[in-house]
Amino acid sequence: MGISLTDNAAKHVQNFIAKRGKGVGLRVGVRTTGCSGMAYKLEFADELGADDLQFSSHGVTLLVDPKSLPYIDGMELDYTREGLNEGFKFNNPNVKDECGCGESFKV
Repeated sequence: MGISLTDNAAKHVQNFIAKRGKGVGLRVGVRTTGCSGMAYKLEFADELGADDLQFSSHGVTLLVDPKSLPYIDGMELDYTREGLNEGFKFNNPNVKDECGCGESFKV
């Protein structure tokens, strides 16, 4: 299945990589933390890792480590602006519960 970006998220990532002047894509994963157990992690990748799984969405390469994929498989990443706030929104069909602050989740 993999992960994907909305068109708006892809444009944001492409613009940021262009401003940086380097990068092969966006690395997406999860880490253990928070009151619900897991949190998302995003970083711009300058090179491919040996174990990286690669997905392409709207011209952007998404890199996922094999341990994170079961928790985010099928997720769509969006970039939204609501009032003065803007940022990535994780539409993850695997999430069973989220903490009240919205920083962590569990599957």
